[in-house]
Amino acid sequence: MKRIITILLAAFFCLCTQAYAQSRADELMKQAQESLAKKEYIKARYLFLQAYNSFASQEEYTQAVECGVNASALYHRENYYKEAFELLRGAEQLVGTGEQKLKKKLPDLRFRINKERLQMYINTKNPARAKEQLNKLEETAKAAGNDSLSNDFLYTQADYYYTFGMNSQGDTAFKKLIEQYKRQKNYAKVDECYKTLISIARKANNAGLVARTYDKYIIWTDSVKALTAQDELNIVKKKYDESLATIQEKDDSLSAKQYIIIGLCILAAVLAAALAIGAVILLRFIMLTRKQKKAISIANEHNELKTEFIQNISSQMEPTLDTLDPKLPGVQALRAFSGHIQELSELENSLSEPYEVQEKNISTFCESVMDKVRGKVQEDVTLTVNAPKLNVKINPEHLERILLHLLENAAEYTPAGGKIWLDFKKRGAHTHQFIISDTGCGIPEEQREDIFKPFTEVKDLTKGDGLGLPICSLIAAKMNGSLTLDGSYTKGARFVLELHA
Repeated sequence: MKRIITILLAAFFCLCTQAYAQSRADELMKQAQESLAKKEYIKARYLFLQAYNSFASQEEYTQAVECGVNASALYHRENYYKEAFELLRGAEQLVGTGEQKLKKKLPDLRFRINKERLQMYINTKNPARAKEQLNKLEETAKAAGNDSLSNDFLYTQADYYYTFGMNSQGDTAFKKLIEQYKRQKNYAKVDECYKTLISIARKANNAGLVARTYDKYIIWTDSVKALTAQDELNIVKKKYDESLATIQEKDDSLSAKQYIIIGLCILAAVLAAALAIGAVILLRFIMLTRKQKKAISIANEHNELKTEFIQNISSQMEPTLDTLDPKLPGVQALRAFSGHIQELSELENSLSEPYEVQEKNISTFCESVMDKVRGKVQEDVTLTVNAPKLNVKINPEHLERILLHLLENAAEYTPAGGKIWLDFKKRGAHTHQFIISDTGCGIPEEQREDIFKPFTEVKDLTKGDGLGLPICSLIAAKMNGSLTLDGSYTKGARFVLELHA
């Protein structure tokens, strides 16, 4: 008897413990969602991680994956890609364990994990790895046989293609998604698709895609308005017919017939007024869209003409410069300016063509670059390199050009007895930085906003044309990175070159 009571008490205690753990996990998830809504991202990430671990321990796979994916998104929002990838890897292992225990596949959960991983590769501009994840997503969506996942995959596929400039493939995926919603008569989703595509095109600064999508959206809006109006008209007509049949069958009273007819007339009048107002609004929208389309076209045309005009001027300068004494400072300055203009135009036209990379020891590379500026610094200026003996994939030629330009600028403006540093830092599994700092005069506050923009001021070309930093910025973009000025550094100037593998 005592044994039975002991067993029952133990079972009751286990049930209470499990119920408490479930309640605690649900509360953590709720708190995390509330923190996320308040934009308290660090707190939300911590709470999602706690909820993920709690749900995982209880084998609540759906909630665990949801919390894990949210925590991963908050990690890579702050460029902690290593932690984000590790968290997703753990969630994937958890799903694999769940499939073994439940003896069934869980494609919905794998889809969520792979979709988040794909988003990280898109954010880091890694088309090869992103394509691998896209293929996995497609396999998972097919295995699930779920319309919702299939539609989600087409959305994601279109976003991938448009992000990496493959507009024709993106159009195909988007068209397929829209056709699915049309077959389901889910007109609200079709409307949402067009708005999403317009948003994607705007973010990518793809004016052509914006214009095409607006035209298609206008046509769709016209057709869906007509369909909706026809449906409403059919409903009104059906009600009217039913009312007439009722009047004929019952013929109870003249007043009842009059009320019904008056009500139908009012309804028809309201519908007609609504259609008229809708037509006016639609007409104004069409006119505004056409104006925007024309403005975009004119802006693009002017930009192309400006680029062509600058290139022509640069080319036409060459024959005249060849007749002048090349030893004159002014002639040398004009030649350098002409070359920089040509290079700037070529870089702007080839930003989508990345440089080839090779593996280099970063410590040796940085030391060799610093050695090239030792003879250009003023007396007693200290040159320091802080870089680990680590192999990193880079484009040595163009990376050296950026670093040399920044170091030569630092050498020019750093007085005797000053210091210049070249530091290398890893900021994640696929992100690293080159930081050039000096103790020179720094850059005035009013000039900082325009230092990476070409042709922002009229200068004496013998003292430099001001195109060095804009060219370096474009080269950094072609290397899948960015060049910025650290505004918080006040002891001189500090530039940060961040590259993504």
